[in-house]
Amino acid sequence: MAATSGDSIEGAGGRAGNTSPAARSLPMTGNRIDSRELFQTEREIIIAHGEEIYRLRLTSQNKLILTK
Repeated sequence: MAATSGDSIEGAGGRAGNTSPAARSLPMTGNRIDSRELFQTEREIIIAHGEEIYRLRLTSQNKLILTK
């Protein structure tokens, strides 16, 4: 099973001038995704959960911070 990553939230961490966000496959084992796969190219990802937007950031101390 693989999860697809890519956000289309404007002004929420997206790159300026990027009209079509790139999608990529992330390998999953059961319900587990390795964080190294999530943060392979960025240090922050945007999670859309219903109508809410969350940011998952990787800190300089290799910790995860989830904010609304």
